[in-house]
Amino acid sequence: MSNIKINKRLILSAILSASLSTGFLVGYNPAEAAYRAPSVDYLQTKDDGNIPGDYYVPSTLDNVFWGVLPSRNDKPILHVPSGSTVTFDTVSHEGILEDQGKDPVKYYGQYGVKPEHVLQDAINIAANKKGHDFDANGPHVVTGPVYVDGAEPGDVLKVEVISLTPRVPYGVVSNRHFKGTIPDEMPETPRQENPSYTHPESYGNVSIFTPIQKKGDNNEWFGIMESNGQIMQFPLNPFLGIMGVTPNTDEHYSSVPPTRVGGNIDINELGVGSTLYLPVEVPGAGFYTGDPHFVQGDGEVALTALEASLRGTVRLTVLKKDSPEIPKTNSSSLVQPFAETEKYWIPIGLNEDLDEAMRQSVRESISFISKQLGVDKKTAYAYLSAATDYEVSQVVDKTKGIHGLIPKVDFKDNLSFKLTINNIECPIKIINNVLYVPIDSVSSALKASLITNKDTTTLKFKDNTFSTKINSNVYEMNGISTCTNSAPTLSSEGTIFIPVSTLSEIMGLPVNWSTTGHTIIGISNYLN
Repeated sequence: MSNIKINKRLILSAILSASLSTGFLVGYNPAEAAYRAPSVDYLQTKDDGNIPGDYYVPSTLDNVFWGVLPSRNDKPILHVPSGSTVTFDTVSHEGILEDQGKDPVKYYGQYGVKPEHVLQDAINIAANKKGHDFDANGPHVVTGPVYVDGAEPGDVLKVEVISLTPRVPYGVVSNRHFKGTIPDEMPETPRQENPSYTHPESYGNVSIFTPIQKKGDNNEWFGIMESNGQIMQFPLNPFLGIMGVTPNTDEHYSSVPPTRVGGNIDINELGVGSTLYLPVEVPGAGFYTGDPHFVQGDGEVALTALEASLRGTVRLTVLKKDSPEIPKTNSSSLVQPFAETEKYWIPIGLNEDLDEAMRQSVRESISFISKQLGVDKKTAYAYLSAATDYEVSQVVDKTKGIHGLIPKVDFKDNLSFKLTINNIECPIKIINNVLYVPIDSVSSALKASLITNKDTTTLKFKDNTFSTKINSNVYEMNGISTCTNSAPTLSSEGTIFIPVSTLSEIMGLPVNWSTTGHTIIGISNYLN
């Protein structure tokens, strides 16, 4: 599993290498001036012509909820046709909360962040006179709802994550009183009676400011923490902790617990290239998102992940209730979230009882393998016990989460795999349980030039140059070499094959996957 996690994080390197190149330096801590984040762009709210989506949603005051989810009575902030891509400027709640003083300029300033390098939308939300109840509401800034044309109750909204880019080169991990995995033990700092945001220290909560830096030969992005002379550095794996559709209720639910229609599901597999399916309960679906993360460990044990603002682009597609693309699980229609990636189907369990969440995820797994793939239940149960990992999504959001990781390649003898790049179908070959694609097919789809010199093959498209060597898992993109710790380039019967994962991990071309019957379909239209 560790190699898979590393590969997911490499997707960020491919995207950031091109997008984060100029800007400012953020000090790690005034007392630790030796540790500094790189010079990068910061993404204030504006449509500067570089927005990748068909539509752009800034997190202005009119576009967000603070601490609650939309209800069926809330007016949509945007109407889009099914199949549209929408770019959201999401805002992290860290730095704007009461226990941090509700003044992000002052809060981040203590770590060396200049006022002009604090996101203006975060400043505006913190200063909003409508206020936020720290004790009653959730912490999250939720952007939406977006009305997707054609969506009706009983349908499914398919959400494909296309791109995720940090808006700032820093984030925060927090542990708060009465919360987290061990609330009676951590944090160790005392909480005063009747704490107030005018004296944020009175809450006694702990927040660790964490910059990001490029490290190592791969120029991979890492979060950096320091304590007592010890440095901890860990790869990034960005994802949106909150993705959901509006529940059929007049009530504004807290943003904290995940629900049957999504919300704060906090599954770290849902990064670039993932696909999430959500059951629609209200006309237009009412999609919303938020709780952006740079990286999160399974469990999210302290309370938060590395919370940090992201610019995220998703494709929103309505699947009518009889669509063969809807995952077949417990009933005739989808009744709770389900996800998939290139490697996995991801059945989800949500319950206040972690054991029951596990049971729910296993039941979803058995039903999916049985109804979608035609395996009898007793064999499906045995297979899951032998070959499927179940991970704790989080244990800190009141409703706890478990997600299974069912490897698609285990069913390769009964499946067909298809890949389309810019509307051109490219053949897939499975070699050593890895999905491969001929590099000449990729070249044709990208309208690229392809040069082979002895054992080195170079692909040039737009302003990019990609190079690979046969039998090597070291790839070069725009002069930067990256070792993937995974499958190498191979030559078979005179054809050079590269792993399909290389498209997103190295070349920055996200591929989103869906399952229709026994066919796995990957689509990349990123350059269109």
